[in-house]
Amino acid sequence: MNWNKWVRQTHRWLSIAFTVAVIVNIVNIVAMGQKEPAVWVGLLALLPLVLLMLTGLYMFVLPYATRWRSGGRTVGQE
Repeated sequence: MNWNKWVRQTHRWLSIAFTVAVIVNIVNIVAMGQKEPAVWVGLLALLPLVLLMLTGLYMFVLPYATRWRSGGRTVGQE
C-alpha cells in the first residue's frame, strides 16, 4: 500500500473514530442531566479531530504538490 492510500484509509478510520467520540460525548451529556459532564469525555473527540485535520490538509495539498513537482501549470496561470 503506497503512502497516499495509507493516508486516505487512515482518514476514513479517523472519521469513524471521531463520529463515535462525538456520539459518546452527547450520550454522556444527556445521561448526566444537570451534573457536570466528565471533561475527558469532551476532550475525547479532539485527538481524532486534529489527526483528521492533518490528513485532510495532506490530501487537499496533494494535487497541487503533484502538479508543482511535475512542472505543470501553476494555479491561476492561464
